[in-house]
Amino acid sequence: MSDTSLPVAFVDDDEDLRLANAQTLDLAGYACLPFASAEAALGAVTAEFAGVVVTDLRMPGMNGLTLFRELKKRDPDLPVILITGHGDIEQAVAALQEGVYDFIPKPYANERLLAAIARAGEKRRLVIENRRLRRAAESGAEATPLLGETLVMERLRRTIRQIAGAEVDVLVEGETGTGKEVVAQLIHDLSPRRAGPYVVLNCGALPEAMMESELFGHERGAFTGADRRRIGRIEHADRGTLFLDELESMPPALQVKLLRVLEAREVAPLGVNETRSVDLRVVAAVKVDLSDPAARGDFREDLYYRLNVVTLRIPPLRERREDVPLLFSHFLRRAALRFRREAPLLTPSLRDRLLAHDWPGNVRELVHFAERVALGLEPESEAPAGEGEGGLAERVARFEAGLLRDALARHRGDIQAATDELRLPRKTFYDKLQRHNLVPKDFR
Repeated sequence: MSDTSLPVAFVDDDEDLRLANAQTLDLAGYACLPFASAEAALGAVTAEFAGVVVTDLRMPGMNGLTLFRELKKRDPDLPVILITGHGDIEQAVAALQEGVYDFIPKPYANERLLAAIARAGEKRRLVIENRRLRRAAESGAEATPLLGETLVMERLRRTIRQIAGAEVDVLVEGETGTGKEVVAQLIHDLSPRRAGPYVVLNCGALPEAMMESELFGHERGAFTGADRRRIGRIEHADRGTLFLDELESMPPALQVKLLRVLEAREVAPLGVNETRSVDLRVVAAVKVDLSDPAARGDFREDLYYRLNVVTLRIPPLRERREDVPLLFSHFLRRAALRFRREAPLLTPSLRDRLLAHDWPGNVRELVHFAERVALGLEPESEAPAGEGEGGLAERVARFEAGLLRDALARHRGDIQAATDELRLPRKTFYDKLQRHNLVPKDFR
């Protein structure tokens, strides 16, 4: 059964043939639109027509070839199928060179017509889908950097708009690569504090010995090597927003001091006795569910509850697979522009591949994949992981690729940790990564 959403404009001046073919198309599940003349069809088929046009070549007035040429001006990607008599074969072949999708010589079996329409319909659906994704990506990128049409993303954007103007600290939960910093930046940009500073500190990227000075600042002589005064990130964010990424990595001793900052809105730099008032909003991001004591570990419970006034959870891509083609289309166009290349179209096999993969590296992994596609480095024929059963070699390869992905995801792209877990020599590990088109930085 074909897709009932696909309309087929059938143009033929012979009423009996027109009605018979319309009945065939209706029974096959198509939405048939019969026209007795090319002029009538031309008045109804617009550039946004989402289906296929089938037209007889020889008709009084405007013939089928002229109709094709007029429709081509409106939309070069609209598939047109010509029905021809035996004496028109040479003309029909020439029409193929002009862009006619296919021609069917009379007399023809219904199966021949339906097969041609099915192929043309698949092409048309792909064109319409690419256009929709392009428009959605363009309009979405202008409205908000949080792209997505799923209900969970609509709710997330709505919640961000609701809380952005409120003077409340926010906790953002999400796996690596889901876009936590994008959410934090958006909260700042939509808030009354947008004119103030937006200060970022990655708690997982700093040694513990440096973190206290980075957060709270210090006076000259506060410790060995402190040869000048330094304003800490907290004080620097005064009248703005402080974004603390990977907060779960903050040492417990500093969590106590941060809790006081959140409660009293004052900071005490190293080397001074007095405190200084600060007016700031804190947005903290974590990769774990702090409501779960097992996942929370040594993270202070009182600090969690102090931050848990508003919690935003960003879903991983595997929980919103329907958004993956839209995101991919956006990143592909952006990559093609940067590399000065023509953006490839989203093909059915590529779409299947996007939807089949779990994307453990989430948006970050998808961005790098789009860049490789834009550069022509991803083989189109490669089947997505888990697609079909295949022979023993294919199954083993999929299993091996899955183990590599999981190890890289667990260790956030750390090569040494992944090779240690899998007990593989580094060269063997790199050979396998290349074989399965895996890039460690996609998982960081």
